[in-house]
Amino acid sequence: MDIKQKASLFAISFAFVLAGSKFSVGLLSGSMAVASSGLDSLLDVFMSAMNFLAITKAAQPPDLTHPYGHGKAESLAAVGQSFVILFTGSFIIFKAAEKYFLKEGIAYSVLDLGVMVLSLLFSFIISTTLRKVGRKTDSDALKADALHYTSDLYSNSAAILAILLAYYTGQVSFDTLFAVIVGLIIIFSALKILKSGIVGLMDSRIPEALEASLITIITNRPYPVAGYHNLRTRFSGTRKYADFHALICRKLNVTEAHEEANKIEAEIKSKVPSIDIVIHIEPCSFDCELTEATCVILKRPHP
Repeated sequence: MDIKQKASLFAISFAFVLAGSKFSVGLLSGSMAVASSGLDSLLDVFMSAMNFLAITKAAQPPDLTHPYGHGKAESLAAVGQSFVILFTGSFIIFKAAEKYFLKEGIAYSVLDLGVMVLSLLFSFIISTTLRKVGRKTDSDALKADALHYTSDLYSNSAAILAILLAYYTGQVSFDTLFAVIVGLIIIFSALKILKSGIVGLMDSRIPEALEASLITIITNRPYPVAGYHNLRTRFSGTRKYADFHALICRKLNVTEAHEEANKIEAEIKSKVPSIDIVIHIEPCSFDCELTEATCVILKRPHP
């Protein structure tokens, strides 16, 4: 089990405890702010479980039917989660409005406040852990999970404020208001996750900073490498892909040109982790005396 799977199981365990605690306390007191936060945590369990399955699938090596691997499983899971989250956020808003118009009472207890404070602390620990592992492994699934747990910090804070205001003022409308706020936060989080998942499915280019580092490596290669063109990049899950045409001095034979391509590939892989490189070798078309001192293209701006 790798670090991504361990982080996902960690989130599942914590979220399950939080969901059961908040949902039970919310139902006992009648607080929609607490119950909706519990439903949000129950959703966290579902999301993290989906992420665990997606991460496990994405970690499988390439096979005959998936020669480029299974990395898009993470992005596909993020898209699927976003629709479930959108529905949940809308449902919370609907139930909060229904409870308000039916004028159902709320009986707060010390458990409501205690469980929400504990939830706030746990959400911070989970979101921080997932964010660190997501950045370290460049996992879309963990980044999406971390984003949702981060939104829990706001929803939990809103629920705590709702409890305090409703308790001291006697106005149950605060509970409804903050339940609606929680629902809106969940919907906003879902839209961000949806965007991230779609980007991963659409063969988008790798981050600009990484692509710039590739260009720097290629353009800094010494003679007989004379430049490049047609650079294309994309990513699938945590795996990155790049292909380009390398211009090699035309006096080299096939074996020598291939060795130069291998050197470029090795340098890129040493500085950019989890990347597959395909290099098409082209003979340089410029006329010169075929030496490093007279190479025409090395004296020109790179494309």
